[in-house]
Amino acid sequence: MIAVSPTDLEIYLFHEGSLYKSYELFGAHVVEQNDVVGTRFCVWAPHARQVRLVGSFNEWNGTNFNLVKVSDQGVWTIFIPENLEGHLYKYEITTNDGNVVLKADPYAFYSELRPRTASIVYNIKGYQWNDQTWRRKKQRKRIYDQPLFIYELHFGSWKKKEDGSFYTYREMADELIPYVIEHGFTHIELLPLVEHPFDRSWGYQGTGYYSATSRYGTPHDFMHFIDRCHQAGIGVILDWVPGHFCKDAHGLYMFDGAPTYEYANMQDRENHVWGTANFDLGRPEVRSFLISNALFWIEYFHIDGFRVDAVANMLYWPNSDVAHKNPYAVQFLQKLNETVFAYDPSILMIAEDSTEWPLVTAPTYNGGLGFNYKWNMGWMNDILTYMETAPERRKYAHNKVTFSLLYAYSENFILPFSHDEVVHGKKSLLNKMPGTYEEKFAQLRLLYGYLLTHPGKKLLFMGGEFAQFDEWKDLEQLDWMLFDFEMHQKINVYVKELLKWYKRCKSLYELDHSPDGFEWIDVHNAEQSIFSFVRRGKKENDLLVVVCNFTNKVYHDYKVGVPLFAKYREIINSDAAKFGGWGNVNAKPVAAVKEPFHGKPYHIRMTVPPFAISILRPVKKRGDGSIDGKEKVHRHVIGGRTR
Repeated sequence: MIAVSPTDLEIYLFHEGSLYKSYELFGAHVVEQNDVVGTRFCVWAPHARQVRLVGSFNEWNGTNFNLVKVSDQGVWTIFIPENLEGHLYKYEITTNDGNVVLKADPYAFYSELRPRTASIVYNIKGYQWNDQTWRRKKQRKRIYDQPLFIYELHFGSWKKKEDGSFYTYREMADELIPYVIEHGFTHIELLPLVEHPFDRSWGYQGTGYYSATSRYGTPHDFMHFIDRCHQAGIGVILDWVPGHFCKDAHGLYMFDGAPTYEYANMQDRENHVWGTANFDLGRPEVRSFLISNALFWIEYFHIDGFRVDAVANMLYWPNSDVAHKNPYAVQFLQKLNETVFAYDPSILMIAEDSTEWPLVTAPTYNGGLGFNYKWNMGWMNDILTYMETAPERRKYAHNKVTFSLLYAYSENFILPFSHDEVVHGKKSLLNKMPGTYEEKFAQLRLLYGYLLTHPGKKLLFMGGEFAQFDEWKDLEQLDWMLFDFEMHQKINVYVKELLKWYKRCKSLYELDHSPDGFEWIDVHNAEQSIFSFVRRGKKENDLLVVVCNFTNKVYHDYKVGVPLFAKYREIINSDAAKFGGWGNVNAKPVAAVKEPFHGKPYHIRMTVPPFAISILRPVKKRGDGSIDGKEKVHRHVIGGRTR
């Protein structure tokens, strides 16, 4: 129950930086006391001389609507004895130097459709959820040893109506969810959906951190979308930006005429790269605001996780020639993660960090930042650089493929092919591949297969699943007409097949974060640019043999060392004709020979297709699940690290 007046404890905790449900104190709340229904407004404006409430209920005239200052550090409040739900409002703030500014509510639950900028009184409560089965299941399973393949998308440009308008949250549930299920993705990740004034910021420059953008409907409409995702078994991750915010006049910037949410020092405040302002992460009230915001999306929208944007921008002070660490950011991120996991241990907290900062996914009690996942930007950059290298020269860039396994278990990694890699002249993933039309598709299939089989969870940006030829055009929908072309149809079939086997083969995800889950067979064949390795599950004989050929040459009767004496059946070959390949497949199981090779006790002879990946698994006997001709295998066990 929201009280008519803020309590002393709420105010104390807010100024201390530990009011983690500050959205219950601030913003606009319809409340009832002594049979009187009214609306309470509360705002933090520490430098203001005066704060008045203006809106559609008083013809935007703040006379007689003065807020009362209830804290020496700038908490202001007013109670209007009327239910103002649905009304527009702003705060009219008189600054210390006598200027008057009109500001939207930082804690507003709903906002006007851009370009209008007023806040809207909205009852965030009352939505009837139907995702109890999903939430119970999520609590029972540890994500570390479960499949996690994320489909990243921008809500406004995934698909548009014929007239170019957006699908609403409710309409998108009907459009998107069947598509995600059909492909087999486990989660979707939505580019930021906080209210933001400029479409082309994609939500990364927000003003309303507590407002689901009104571009696509109401907050309850967005809850409906998430609810439907959960009922279909799809997790929902939000892109979230606690590092910086836009400088539009109605937003957080210079909120009461002086630095409030941003650093007071201009060198620390200004983010010249994006034209934004950096949050003052050392200010207690800002910590209350941001940590509360994470809990708000979890509590009211049942969000399953956050991809925390631009962590490097927080960890290091901006505008400096030297990499100076920001201790406030470290403390904030640690407290953020501790608080979120105390509230819900199943949440995904994913750091988008491009630096070598250590222990990003280690627990805070071990000196870590406390995230449970980190994007592997090094792997992504290395493998894309390797793929863009002319095939005949890849032997000179061999270490671009091998290097990632030297640090693959230093953090809990997600392997991302995200929106950042297909915009601003970087070309689409397909168009990064060298060679002819057919060779581009072949190498993209190989790249996706390598993504699937490399240790770590996975992420793919929208359009990649059918090989979008152009880079992302954020004002248009995806090029759905490409489904009229055979090669795009076939690579889409291939992606679906990859995800089917990904979820079917525990060896592809159970030991993602343990060295026990990966073992090189041949890592030294730079001359032919062929790599072979084993992926393992928790059970001793649960394994796959993977062979990748990054050149356009085909090899028949190619010898590969294997760990088990068994027949091996090819479950995926990216060169199969049904995927658009040339058809160099191993149609029949290949039998192991009792002769050591590649440091393994046995070997097989197989066809290695050009620009392709082959994934083989031991054939099991019917009935007992054992391997044909099973012989004892000795494995060196090294304890892996997960949270």
